[in-house]
Amino acid sequence: MSTIDEPHWFKSSYSGSEGDNCVEVAVRPEAVRIRDSKDKRFRPLVVTPTAWAAFTALAAGSSLDG
Repeated sequence: MSTIDEPHWFKSSYSGSEGDNCVEVAVRPEAVRIRDSKDKRFRPLVVTPTAWAAFTALAAGSSLDG
């Protein structure tokens, strides 16, 4: 049974369709959690919303193809 306090995870649109490189993110006002969707044994990485915004802005401005 889920509660309102549980994070809502969604898979990155850049995750591989073959089941590889799958990253899930849960955004909350107080923190952003990032985890590997294939191995949920490990605690997610937790960053501030400000840090996440800076990371995604930088990633959007860079070439992911090399």
